[in-house]
Amino acid sequence: MKSTVVGSYPVELKEPSSPKDKLLKALGAHDIYKDAIRSSVIAQLDAGVDIISDGQVRGDMVSIFTKYIPGMKIEDGNTMIVSKIQRPIQEISVKDLKYAKKVMSDYYNGNIPEGKGVKGIITGPNTIVHSSRIQFFYKNREDAIIDLAHSLKYEVDAIAKKVKPVYIQIDEPFLSTGMVDMKTARESIDILRDGLDVPLGMHVCGILSDAFKDISKFNVDILDFEFAGNNVNLGVLEKNADLIADKKIGFGCVDSSVNTVDDVSDVDELVAKAIEIVGKDNLLLDPDCGLRRAPKDVAFEKLKLMNDIKDKYS
Repeated sequence: MKSTVVGSYPVELKEPSSPKDKLLKALGAHDIYKDAIRSSVIAQLDAGVDIISDGQVRGDMVSIFTKYIPGMKIEDGNTMIVSKIQRPIQEISVKDLKYAKKVMSDYYNGNIPEGKGVKGIITGPNTIVHSSRIQFFYKNREDAIIDLAHSLKYEVDAIAKKVKPVYIQIDEPFLSTGMVDMKTARESIDILRDGLDVPLGMHVCGILSDAFKDISKFNVDILDFEFAGNNVNLGVLEKNADLIADKKIGFGCVDSSVNTVDDVSDVDELVAKAIEIVGKDNLLLDPDCGLRRAPKDVAFEKLKLMNDIKDKYS
């Protein structure tokens, strides 16, 4: 049994302190987010997380991608689709993931232990399009979703080739809402999966009662759901475990919707039940969702608690 994170971590942006960084800032070349990535990675590692993220420190889960994709523009914080969606103008997260992996390597004195590493995280085409306003070109969301999947495929392949992550996670929270055409959604994930030589995971938060059977059919290796923040999904998993017997389960066991540290006995009981349902070798423990909104000390303690439970059962 391993542990991971869904993605985001609290961001603390600091002004440059060294003469070199101050000079770079004066020249417009200082990256204020680099220290935030490092801080996020070190916190995850200190807490015992096996498969880390870069902390997704540069913005919200939609605009962090759409600002680099022609055909989409951001206005007043909202993404709009204004023309045909094209390939990204640059690699979006590769540089940050490579830096996160370097920080991890340094943490382990140049030798990252087997089973540990970095994962790439991409907000899925269904969630991005359903979070955006179509102004021009597309008559329906489904065509935009497929074009966006082809666009994001460039980023998926770049991460796989240049970062060599443990796996790549596609964030698709909208799949539990009933608003998404599941046939189109599966096609879009198939586009991202095509030819990929690393495992593919998909994170879907929300209540799964109506969507689980459809989601179980997606061609992914890992399905990641929330279980701590609602009292429905565990029963859904138990009832339908046979549908995902060929997949690993990302098991949200700490509640990311509250800014207090979870009760250890509640988390322990939840994980014990998950082991009973799918087996510990098929589990990746993680928070329900990203931890960006939590205070840094609370986010760390949530991850530490989760990993203490993992160590108990490993």
